[in-house]
Order: sequence, then structure tokens, then C-alpha cells
Amino acid sequence: MDRVSTPFLFVNPKSYLYGSQSLALARAADRIAAETGVQVFFTCPYADLRLIAENTSHVTVTAQNMDALEPGRGMGAVLPESLVEAGAKAVVLNHAENQKTLAQLYACICRAKALGLITIVCADSVTEAKAVAELGVDVILAEPTALIGTGTTADASYTVEATRAIKAVDPDVKVMIASGITTAEDCYKVVYLGADGTGSTSGIVKAPDPAVRVEEMVRAIMKAVEDRRQA
Repeated sequence: MDRVSTPFLFVNPKSYLYGSQSLALARAADRIAAETGVQVFFTCPYADLRLIAENTSHVTVTAQNMDALEPGRGMGAVLPESLVEAGAKAVVLNHAENQKTLAQLYACICRAKALGLITIVCADSVTEAKAVAELGVDVILAEPTALIGTGTTADASYTVEATRAIKAVDPDVKVMIASGITTAEDCYKVVYLGADGTGSTSGIVKAPDPAVRVEEMVRAIMKAVEDRRQA
């Protein structure tokens, strides 16, 4: 079985949720993942990784970032081994809110691969996404930074172009389109157009019932894959 199964949903509360609130949504996502068989990546603050990992069985617990630090000195940096020890199975790198230089990014990817962490690497443009695809990552989150948190999704041509460009470099890399994703309909559209997965922050945490929104999104991407097969 692939380390990343498709379609997948990326539930990314960032720092909107923590502690008991984060755990409550993680447990709901865990149930949905178990019921549907869809891989759900669930991010949480570093301090909550062990809490989430020890109280879930089906979500892929995901760290929001890490450094290429080796055990030893490095006060305040995020040691990759500590993430694994806490139960993380994946890590996000180069998010628009925590960007890295190319040298830092490559060093982190190498460290993550050595430790068996799934790498989800963000890219702001199709050009950057193609470059990242050369680095042997697992998932590329291709999203125009300007659309993050706006509720406005990239147009259909961007989804198609980004997916094709990344797959042309490395067909094994999974493509996530997630900028501005708010509703289940948004999720359906990008997966139907060819993305392997999608995800959301504000669309989930600001929903009347975040757990219901996660389930709606999972059901939507499942339907998109089925409709795409039949088209």
C-alpha cells in the first residue's frame, strides 16, 4: 500500500485549535477516516502531537513544520526525531506562513525521508512546484499564497496545469490543491479536475460544525473520484 492513498483530505486547523478542541476534531476525523477508508492528514501544534497520536488510530498525524536539526544543540528548533517520537507520521514543509530557503528545504526533506516521515511540501507557483517535484517529495501542496484564507479558490486551469506539470516531472508525487477551499463543493471540483487530494483550514474551523464539514468534504472527494472514473 502506498504511503499516501488517494483521494485524501488535509485537515489543517493551524493554531486555531489546540488541546481539547484539537483532540475533539481529531477524534471526529479519525472516525470518518475509519468509516470511509479515506486518508485524512490531521495537523496540530507540536505540543498536541502526542495527545492526538495516542487518541486516534486512523488519521495521519501531521507536524506543521520541522528543522533539519540533528540531536544535540539547537535550542528552540524543531528536532525531527522528537516529532516521530511524539507520533507524527507526516510533516508540512515550506508553508507560506513558515517558508524555507531551498537549502533548508532540501535538508529537511532528506531528514524526513530518513526518518520515514511523509513530506507535504508547499509551492506557491507552478514553476516552484515543478522544482519541488525534483526533490523526491511525497505530496506537493500547490497553492497560490495570495488565495490562502480568502475563500476564493484557484481557477480550474490552475488545478489542471499544476497537476499536469508536477506529474510530468514525477508521476509518483501526489498533488494537493487547497488554496481557498471552503466547501465540500470546492473539494469536489479540484479532485474531479485531477488533484489527488485537497484540504482546508478556515473552511473547517469556521464551519457551524467542523466535524460535519470534514465528513462532507471526505464524501465529496470520494464522489469526485467516482465521477471522474465514469466520465
